[in-house]
Amino acid sequence: MLFAFICTDKPDHLAVRMETRPDHLAYLKDLNSKGLLKFAGPFVDHDGKPNGTLAVIEAEDREQAEAIAASDPYAKTGLFAQVEIRAWNWVVNNPAAG
Repeated sequence: MLFAFICTDKPDHLAVRMETRPDHLAYLKDLNSKGLLKFAGPFVDHDGKPNGTLAVIEAEDREQAEAIAASDPYAKTGLFAQVEIRAWNWVVNNPAAG
């Protein structure tokens, strides 16, 4: 099952994001190597600076999705003001659909 992570950074936490970014990217690379990461990237503000995250992962259930979200270095450092986890159905342009 696919889950979308819709994450909003805390205000004035760009420095935390940038300091933690290498660990976050390594975490995503590991998820990708396990076939769990479908896609990910930052939301940006009107100046083009990152201020949140959108990621879609594959997990057996919501409990596993929550564990994956909680293990992200961004979450561990307290970057996010809010994390919404929603089950998601990839219909259009899904490369797995052929």
